[in-house]
Amino acid sequence: MDKSNMKENKMLEIKDLKVNINDKEILKGINLDIKPGEVHALMGTNGAGKSTLVKTLSAHYDCIVTGGSVTYKKKDLLEMEVAERANDGVFMSFQNPVEVPGVNNSYFLKTAINEKRAYEGLEEMDAMAFLKLIKEQTSKYDLDKKLLQRDLNEGFSGGEKKRNELIQLLLLNPDLIMLDEIDSGLDVDAIKTVANVINSMLDGKKSVLMITHYDRLLELIKPDFVHILNDGKIVRTGDYSLALELDKKGYEGIGIKDETNWIRRTKTS
Repeated sequence: MDKSNMKENKMLEIKDLKVNINDKEILKGINLDIKPGEVHALMGTNGAGKSTLVKTLSAHYDCIVTGGSVTYKKKDLLEMEVAERANDGVFMSFQNPVEVPGVNNSYFLKTAINEKRAYEGLEEMDAMAFLKLIKEQTSKYDLDKKLLQRDLNEGFSGGEKKRNELIQLLLLNPDLIMLDEIDSGLDVDAIKTVANVINSMLDGKKSVLMITHYDRLLELIKPDFVHILNDGKIVRTGDYSLALELDKKGYEGIGIKDETNWIRRTKTS
């Protein structure tokens, strides 16, 4: 395959991305290509820059891009507003979704769906069609649709927030799915539900970029690529076997220095 065709097949192309948070450089030159249908896993020590990367791609307010470029579907992602990114198929599942008192979960989601449909030139989805969609999608995976009757994430437990994000994911049907430790704090059955939802959406066109510290989720969603971040850069890339090697040997065992542990040790010594 020639290089021009390879470029055309890329959903996301990140070149030498550098990002600051509170005037501190967190990402120090990230390069990453994701093609349609691929599953990429990001692993790394705390503070390596994993969450900063996906937050930057979703236009989080505290991530200041100081260099590099990001191309999504041949568009300059960094020039796109938050709403445009969402409408164009970028979905982000945060570690700790914010609570929004006074905003009904169902109303929020129906509005988001219809904004996306308007962006795509489709007719607005009416209430009956919306309710039918909810019933169809939640019943497949035993997800509690009663969550949609409450205000957005208000008073939700950690597990309820994760299940609510799965409902959003199913209904919004995005193209680029970014998951920031969606398996954190979940039991085995809940992790299986997460995996079932993600695997059901892998139609050869959608792509996944997920952050995880655990191989349990990766056992169920076999990634095509595993990337290890350290000190703001991707320092190693492999397939699923890299995650297994990391689980067995640890970061230092595969030759990657845990910068955060080193800093903590020097401060306390």
